[in-house]
Amino acid sequence: MASSGPAAEAARAAFRAQVNGPGHAVENARLAVAGLEVAFTNGTLERTPTLDLMLGDLATALEQGEGQRLGGKSAEAARFIVRAISRELDNA
Repeated sequence: MASSGPAAEAARAAFRAQVNGPGHAVENARLAVAGLEVAFTNGTLERTPTLDLMLGDLATALEQGEGQRLGGKSAEAARFIVRAISRELDNA
Protein backbone atom coordinates (compact mmCIF):
# COMPACT_ATOMS: atom_id res chain seq x y z
CA MET A 1 0.00 0.00 0.00
CA ALA A 2 1.34 3.40 -0.96
CA SER A 3 2.23 6.03 1.62
CA SER A 4 -0.31 8.80 1.80
CA GLY A 5 -0.63 12.28 3.18
CA PRO A 6 0.88 15.66 2.44
CA ALA A 7 4.43 14.68 3.41
CA ALA A 8 4.43 11.67 1.05
CA GLU A 9 3.04 13.76 -1.80
CA ALA A 10 5.63 16.46 -1.10
CA ALA A 11 8.46 13.88 -1.17
CA ARG A 12 7.25 12.53 -4.52
CA ALA A 13 6.90 16.03 -5.93
CA ALA A 14 10.37 17.01 -4.66
CA PHE A 15 11.92 13.97 -6.39
CA ARG A 16 10.18 14.78 -9.66
CA ALA A 17 11.08 18.45 -9.49
CA GLN A 18 14.73 17.63 -8.81
CA VAL A 19 15.12 15.19 -11.70
CA ASN A 20 13.34 17.55 -14.10
CA GLY A 21 15.12 20.66 -12.86
CA PRO A 22 17.91 22.57 -14.54
CA GLY A 23 21.32 21.02 -14.41
CA HIS A 24 22.98 17.82 -15.50
CA ALA A 25 20.93 14.59 -15.42
CA VAL A 26 23.56 12.76 -13.38
CA GLU A 27 23.80 15.45 -10.69
CA ASN A 28 20.02 15.86 -10.59
CA ALA A 29 19.61 12.11 -10.13
CA ARG A 30 22.13 12.04 -7.27
CA LEU A 31 20.38 14.90 -5.48
CA ALA A 32 16.95 13.40 -6.05
CA VAL A 33 18.04 10.04 -4.63
CA ALA A 34 19.50 11.75 -1.57
CA GLY A 35 16.08 13.32 -0.96
CA LEU A 36 14.38 9.95 -1.36
CA GLU A 37 16.73 8.38 1.15
CA VAL A 38 15.66 11.00 3.69
CA ALA A 39 11.99 10.25 2.96
CA PHE A 40 12.59 6.51 3.40
CA THR A 41 14.56 7.01 6.61
CA ASN A 42 11.99 9.23 8.28
CA GLY A 43 9.08 7.02 7.17
CA THR A 44 7.51 9.51 4.79
CA LEU A 45 7.71 6.98 1.95
CA GLU A 46 7.88 3.19 2.07
CA ARG A 47 10.80 1.55 0.29
CA THR A 48 9.40 -1.13 -2.03
CA PRO A 49 11.38 -4.08 -3.38
CA THR A 50 10.96 -2.68 -6.90
CA LEU A 51 12.30 0.72 -5.82
CA ASP A 52 15.27 -1.01 -4.17
CA LEU A 53 16.13 -2.70 -7.46
CA MET A 54 15.74 0.53 -9.43
CA LEU A 55 17.83 2.51 -6.97
CA GLY A 56 20.56 -0.13 -7.16
CA ASP A 57 20.53 0.09 -10.95
CA LEU A 58 20.71 3.87 -10.74
CA ALA A 59 23.63 3.73 -8.31
CA THR A 60 25.51 1.54 -10.79
CA ALA A 61 24.72 3.93 -13.64
CA LEU A 62 25.92 6.90 -11.60
CA GLU A 63 29.27 5.37 -10.61
CA GLN A 64 32.02 7.53 -11.95
CA GLY A 65 35.77 7.21 -11.84
CA GLU A 66 37.88 9.98 -10.35
CA GLY A 67 38.25 12.75 -12.90
CA GLN A 68 35.73 11.19 -15.27
CA ARG A 69 33.38 13.69 -16.86
CA LEU A 70 29.62 13.64 -16.40
CA GLY A 71 27.52 12.48 -19.30
CA GLY A 72 27.43 9.86 -21.95
CA LYS A 73 25.91 6.53 -21.06
CA SER A 74 25.56 7.37 -17.36
CA ALA A 75 23.37 10.38 -18.14
CA GLU A 76 21.25 8.41 -20.58
CA ALA A 77 20.82 5.56 -18.10
CA ALA A 78 20.07 7.99 -15.27
CA ARG A 79 17.29 9.66 -17.28
CA PHE A 80 15.76 6.30 -18.14
CA ILE A 81 15.93 4.91 -14.59
CA VAL A 82 14.65 8.05 -12.81
CA ARG A 83 11.58 8.03 -15.07
CA ALA A 84 10.87 4.47 -13.92
CA ILE A 85 11.50 5.43 -10.28
CA SER A 86 9.12 8.36 -10.65
CA ARG A 87 6.36 6.01 -11.81
CA GLU A 88 7.09 3.51 -9.01
CA LEU A 89 6.98 6.24 -6.34
CA ASP A 90 3.21 6.18 -6.62
CA ASN A 91 3.45 2.75 -4.92
CA ALA A 92 5.92 3.84 -2.23
